[in-house]
Amino acid sequence: MKKVRAIKFNPQDFEPIKAIALTFPGTEESISHEGTPSIKVRGKLMCRLHDNGEFIPIRLDFHLRDAYLEKYPELFQVPVHFKAYPYICMNTSGYTKKLLKEVLELSWRSLASKKQLAEFTLRANT
Repeated sequence: MKKVRAIKFNPQDFEPIKAIALTFPGTEESISHEGTPSIKVRGKLMCRLHDNGEFIPIRLDFHLRDAYLEKYPELFQVPVHFKAYPYICMNTSGYTKKLLKEVLELSWRSLASKKQLAEFTLRANT
């Protein structure tokens, strides 16, 4: 018989992340693994609430991931099952809004189209 995992997440923990992530062009709300809330860009996962409720996996290129792990070891981790993928896991508490926006923008930039990047740059300069 298959063992059923207990889902322990609170969707409200994702609200601050969602509020910032949805400000970037082409982002959309979605539902991912185990029914957790997520944000996608062009159909690709940008970030989501992990089903254990303890962290937010955020897509981030490997070199950036390593830099954030080194600079903020108290906020970021890479569980074993994430090591081969370009994701960093941010704790659901203890981060600043400024840091969250910075990491989400880097994530979005790695997934956005050239048109979306241009739109964002234009909007930021007006």
